[in-house]
Amino acid sequence: MISFKGRHFPKDILLTCIRWYLAYKLSYRDIEEMMAERGTQVDHSTIQRWVDQYAPQLEAEFTKKCSKLVFSKTILNKTYRKIYKSIFR
Repeated sequence: MISFKGRHFPKDILLTCIRWYLAYKLSYRDIEEMMAERGTQVDHSTIQRWVDQYAPQLEAEFTKKCSKLVFSKTILNKTYRKIYKSIFR
């Protein structure tokens, strides 16, 4: 689990800014402007530091969770095929 302890902004704001930067072709200044429209004043250099610090950690978390999902799904598919073949042969 990633710790956001000691940050001046709530976790949801950090994750929203990081997600917008990674998911869409937005600059840090675009995200700064979008957050200002939503009532949160955050500097573009702060968003850059968040992305630099948390993006690799988030990628590692997602990769770890997705690899577990694919692994269990593969085992389930192989088991299903074995049972299916044994029943219908």
